Amino acid sequence: MAVCARLCGVGPSRGCRRRQQRRGPAETAAADSEPDTDPEEERIEAGAAAVAGAPGGRGAGPQPPPRCSLLELPPELLVEIFASLPGTDLPSLAQVCTKFRRILHTDTIWRRRCREEYGVCENLRKLDITGVSCRDVYAKRINPRVKSGRFMKILPDYEHMEYRDVYTCLLHRYRHILGLWQPDIGPYGGLLNVVVDGLFIIGWMYLPPHDPHVDDPMRFKPLFRVHLMERKSATVECMYGHRGPHNGHIQIVKKDEFSTKCNQTDHHRMSGGRQEEFRTWLREEWGRTLEDIFHEHMQELILMKFIYTSQYDNCLTYRRIYLPPSHPDDLIRPGLFKGTYGSHGLEIVMLSFHGKRARGTKITGDPNIPAGQQTVEIDLRHRIQLPDVESLRSFSELSRLVLDVRERLRQEQQQQESRLEDGEAGGQQSPREAQRGPAQPGAELPAEKVGEAGGAEAAGAQPGQGQPFVLPVGVSSRNEDYPRTCRMCFYGTGLIAGHGFTSPERTPGVFILFDEDRFGFIWLELKSFSLYSRVQATFRNAEAPSPQAFEEMLKNIQSLTS
Repeated sequence: MAVCARLCGVGPSRGCRRRQQRRGPAETAAADSEPDTDPEEERIEAGAAAVAGAPGGRGAGPQPPPRCSLLELPPELLVEIFASLPGTDLPSLAQVCTKFRRILHTDTIWRRRCREEYGVCENLRKLDITGVSCRDVYAKRINPRVKSGRFMKILPDYEHMEYRDVYTCLLHRYRHILGLWQPDIGPYGGLLNVVVDGLFIIGWMYLPPHDPHVDDPMRFKPLFRVHLMERKSATVECMYGHRGPHNGHIQIVKKDEFSTKCNQTDHHRMSGGRQEEFRTWLREEWGRTLEDIFHEHMQELILMKFIYTSQYDNCLTYRRIYLPPSHPDDLIRPGLFKGTYGSHGLEIVMLSFHGKRARGTKITGDPNIPAGQQTVEIDLRHRIQLPDVESLRSFSELSRLVLDVRERLRQEQQQQESRLEDGEAGGQQSPREAQRGPAQPGAELPAEKVGEAGGAEAAGAQPGQGQPFVLPVGVSSRNEDYPRTCRMCFYGTGLIAGHGFTSPERTPGVFILFDEDRFGFIWLELKSFSLYSRVQATFRNAEAPSPQAFEEMLKNIQSLTS
């Protein structure tokens, strides 16, 4: 019976499953009351042990260590084992037995889970020394209108709170909102990063630097935060406005989407009325006053954005976005970039690679090209060899090179369509066409015109091997402090449209790669230059689960503004 019990995986106090399946209820009950041993088995095991212990027996030698049940381990070892398990498995483990449930009340287990899964490093017993999190202090310091007394009572009494409560009632409950999100603010969009900051979950709105300083670091301000109160329930607070935190609400609408609501919108208002709110917003958003902006069209765009975005201070919906996946043969590391867009100011663009093409998708937008649209598209198969600096100063020379590539692409596309039509009419393709496939544009372009560059070759170029670069005369640029050397250039198209995203069309342009963290784009039709600089920030919980999920995300955010 002992052998059978070991095979079945049950303890010595339980009956054999193999025999119980063949017994009735009465026989099973009677068998449970009998000793869980069998005389014949004991005799066989005793004989085997005697043979193994006899001199010269085949079983002579070191014996295996006796088996130990998990319940027999010391509590401190069980604490170490349980602390290494995912926090989502611990509730099921607590249902095994009373001993496990008692051990799982050890706070060091949950403190380790909070640290390893969510990055919580604060000590609950030392918050009277550490105070609020570093970004709360920073948010207070950059907001001079917040009185110091309003931040006095923002932390609950953590003296009687446990890490188990922090994990179960705060971190695990709101884990679905961690990561990057795009707020639904019409064409303007935005970038929200929800993180665990200290013992809070805070939603930080990331803002581009003031125009046109594209190389400056990103700005951020808190929109909401979640933390525990003494009653061990999570509390949501709205951080919008200038009167300190106040009551708010978070609702997870569906997968990869949630909404926030403010229950005290009077905290968003200022005593000076809308004019004071607009002046304050203008200093924070643009770093200047309206009198400093002399361009009349730019003043209209700024006023329009304030009126539109202020309508969303009560309720906002957010949709998840992922950072683009990276591959070894990418031209540069994909990610988020800040870019200059004329009178619209600086905007955030996501650069991603899709085979032999690269796309710049707007995370923030404007009334002409809203957030979610592909602002630029680069064809990495068609490299443009720039002329010398003196010839490059002529806009007509650069335009001739780019338009020549566009014309060759158009002719090749027509030939490809005619080949497809001939193949459909004939019922089959030629062996060479079938081997080359329909997705090979640019293979017949002369190398002296467009060069040869794939992703792997382009990635191998070194910054020291660049060529001098200067903007052609007549091309406007918001930032004159652009790099004067570039690594390589490619043919691309940029999306332009009228106000309200009317009559959108893709026009030819030039993609200029300066270095690993900066690139530019010349819009030929607009005669303007946009400079892009990488967002130097680390985002957690922002990786796409699969390339397919990232592609689906791009389609979703584009369809919302199409």
